[in-house]
Amino acid sequence: MARQIGPVKARIEYTGITAVTAALRAMPLERAVRAGARLGGWAMNFDRPNRPIALKNLEIAFPEMTPAARLEILRKMYRSWGRVLAEWTHVAELSRANIEQVVTYDGKENWDEAERRSNGRGILVLTGHYGNFELLPIAHSIYGYHLAMVHRPLRNPLVDAAVCAERIRHGNRLIARKAGGREMMRMLRQNWMIALALDLDVRKGVFVDFFGMPACTSDGMARLSIATGAPVLPAFMVREGDSIHHKITILPAIYAEKTRNREAAVREYTQRYTDTIEQMIRKHPDHWNWIHRRWKTRPPGESRFY
Repeated sequence: MARQIGPVKARIEYTGITAVTAALRAMPLERAVRAGARLGGWAMNFDRPNRPIALKNLEIAFPEMTPAARLEILRKMYRSWGRVLAEWTHVAELSRANIEQVVTYDGKENWDEAERRSNGRGILVLTGHYGNFELLPIAHSIYGYHLAMVHRPLRNPLVDAAVCAERIRHGNRLIARKAGGREMMRMLRQNWMIALALDLDVRKGVFVDFFGMPACTSDGMARLSIATGAPVLPAFMVREGDSIHHKITILPAIYAEKTRNREAAVREYTQRYTDTIEQMIRKHPDHWNWIHRRWKTRPPGESRFY
């Protein structure tokens, strides 16, 4: 769990954030999104600590690209984040009456098939910090399909409380990341959909290939799927150009089979999930969070490079 900051610093930080979000909320959504993109581009110029991390990651992922091309992906990522912030300020305005103006489905038949084959055992939703990942579960719940999300508290408790309030506004549930395995098993037995982001570095997991380099990845999703029979359904939020329109892009589900060599199966399925995330990043590289130290944990004997 991220270490929380002190109350004074949290209040100062929260006050600054609310001043920006209030200005964006006062604008019509499309204008706010354009302003957010400009704000994101400006933020890139000042985010000196994170830019080297992002450029190192882009070098790992796209060694064939020129430095200028990688820098352009990074610039687009910051602009994308600005749009996400602007959309967040308007998320309370979304309802069943207007959600289709902002979010629709692409590949809904894959979800319908996974639900049918699940036969009441629940569904594990494979996703990542990709596109407007906060809008994905909110929009899904507005459509009437409630999700449970694994949640790691943010460092600022005031920001965390505001984010959590929006996440559960339309019936979603939050599962504490720490010791959440039992709760996830229980909710799968109740036929819930549980969303897990599988694109973060972990200290304890399995090493799988990610853009040609070993990346330590949580094996929890594979273990849950093997143990319960719940299908793993990849779902990602894809923005249409620079607009306010998104598609919840749902890919065919992955069905785990129980084998005698459980550990080999866990690694195999974790690799398949990671391949799916890489596939989506390659399609829209500006959608992913490049400043995360994804390759921080190294195999035994390898030196860290961040």
